[in-house]
Amino acid sequence: MNIPRLYLDQPLSEGSEFRLGKDDTHYLVTVMRRGSGDPVRVFNARDGEWQAGVSEASRKAAVLTLGPQLRPAQSVPDLDLLFAPVKKARTDFIVEKATELGVRRIRPVMTRFTQAERVRTDRFQALAKEAAEQTERFDIPEVFEAEALDRVLDDWDESRVLIYCDEAGDDPDAPWGGDAGRAGPALEVFRALHPTPTLPSRGGSQDGVSLPPPSGEGRGGGLKAAILIGPEGGFSPEERDRLRSLPFVRAISLGPRILRADTAAVAALTLWQAMCGDWS
Repeated sequence: MNIPRLYLDQPLSEGSEFRLGKDDTHYLVTVMRRGSGDPVRVFNARDGEWQAGVSEASRKAAVLTLGPQLRPAQSVPDLDLLFAPVKKARTDFIVEKATELGVRRIRPVMTRFTQAERVRTDRFQALAKEAAEQTERFDIPEVFEAEALDRVLDDWDESRVLIYCDEAGDDPDAPWGGDAGRAGPALEVFRALHPTPTLPSRGGSQDGVSLPPPSGEGRGGGLKAAILIGPEGGFSPEERDRLRSLPFVRAISLGPRILRADTAAVAALTLWQAMCGDWS
């Protein structure tokens, strides 16, 4: 039987009892059809994951009693996703997949060509919570309120590298800017940010160079990064010029085809996790 997994933002300890809120009760009792005596797993980023059992169950309320700890908490890499909101279903997809792919913070940004006028961060938070519960991570990404890109750049912490997906070239008279001035291939840029020696075996050292630990906990641990995905239509020339002028920004290319914003987000996050994150 699949054991439901619920996020509880409260101190967790063996023997504690928790009365679930309306949404979690509905999910557990009505959707998952769990009743008294059934097992549940609960978790948060402070206390890890714990075994629990349903001690009371009705459509109005469910109560859980905690058993022993199953796993201590483990953090995700220090990676943010900034993106220009697009159509509702595709924006929902970006938030869900960013959570699955281990993003620590989700930051909607408004650019010149952003078409979405309303950004519901409460919906983003609900989507992130559901994705975290299903993805076996311990934390829920922090969701920021939407903010203008220029303001975000004004307040940027320059110790965090900002990687932006640039599909344009420098020629204003050619489709998508032509071939001149193209950004570097994503893998080359990521490799330069986080060089890693070839691993002959799990852990240990090679030629005096320390290798990442077998658990992967050291992958990307010292690298603070953010990935920026533009809107449908890309960045304006003024936005692109500003981004390229900033010392903490790195432009990357995701290949010869123009990707939709949601596809670009998944592609960039996947490549980053493989090269710099916790996919070792």
